Amino acid sequence: MKLTEKSIRTLPKVLLHDHLDGDLRPQTVIELAKDIKYKKLPTFDAGELAEWFHQGAQRGSLPLYLEGFDHTCGVMQTEDALERVAYETMEDMKKDGVVYVETRFAPVFHTKKKLHWDEVVSAVLRGLERGKKDFGVEFGLIICAMRNMQLSLEMAELAVDFRERGVVGFDLAGEEGGYPPKKHVDAFHLIQRENFNITIHAGEGFGKESIWQAIQWCGAHRIGHATRLIDDIKLADDDPTEIVNMGYLAQYVLDKRIPLEMCLTSNVDTGAVRSIEEHPFGIYYRYKFRVTLNTDDRLMSNTTLSKEFKLAQDVFGLKLDEIEKLTINAMKSAFLPYKKRISIIYDVIKPGYKAAREKMKAKKK
Repeated sequence: MKLTEKSIRTLPKVLLHDHLDGDLRPQTVIELAKDIKYKKLPTFDAGELAEWFHQGAQRGSLPLYLEGFDHTCGVMQTEDALERVAYETMEDMKKDGVVYVETRFAPVFHTKKKLHWDEVVSAVLRGLERGKKDFGVEFGLIICAMRNMQLSLEMAELAVDFRERGVVGFDLAGEEGGYPPKKHVDAFHLIQRENFNITIHAGEGFGKESIWQAIQWCGAHRIGHATRLIDDIKLADDDPTEIVNMGYLAQYVLDKRIPLEMCLTSNVDTGAVRSIEEHPFGIYYRYKFRVTLNTDDRLMSNTTLSKEFKLAQDVFGLKLDEIEKLTINAMKSAFLPYKKRISIIYDVIKPGYKAAREKMKAKKK
């Protein structure tokens, strides 16, 4: 039985790759802009603004995709605004059936009104904590450094400073071309010395070399996107879904069970892949890579995690059991203590899917 988007929404889900500044509600963007007299929005009509973000993101280029963040970050410049956006994210997660979310952002983009980085992170955590209390969604916050900025060591220190208050890891984001991960190796060595968690955007807008550096130079525990890992995999000429041979990098990722944070819709929008049908997710999943499904930027790509699972069902034939497996993969890969991950898997995820199966059986009768 095929699942509808509505029925997928009722399933417990786990989201690991989500950008806070790519998640705003269009009406919230407008209201925050009015609050701080931000006049650069292309329109102050919520419907038109949503469409502007969606169309702007669908131009087949990561740098063009990122242009919309000028406006979302532009209105997230006060503690109240940051707290509100974080709180609304948690409410949106609840509505979409997400039981655990790791959202990420770069504090360096939120200091135009003279906020200190500590104030920025504290405001976001307040919103997430309020959301957890009101909506029952668990969360972790990931601090991003930017590839094109020389502040990665400071961001790594900031992430470690807040690890007892809800920050669960450290990321490197932004345009890949010309900004290799190894240029930020000092920041990652600090994170490693602190026994902390690392995820890195790699292999989205650049080749497999970016993924190799992220893992072998920077010690990434997870990889964001990893679409170009397919470049290290030889497919059969007569069957593009069959692997003939793997290079050492792809084999290493498979053998070490390095989680891949896949974002289907976003990758088409940025031109990382030409279509959902050609997305390497299907091959990775078939050959047992540890893949997870994610939203990336819900506003820009007009998506939710339920929509991403519906796409994967329609294009790659995922069934309920496989959606559960992907969800457990994601929870196993979360930057939470082992005991907490196991608790969510056995107390929330498995009972949720068991109930869904019983409901489906009842419908068949």
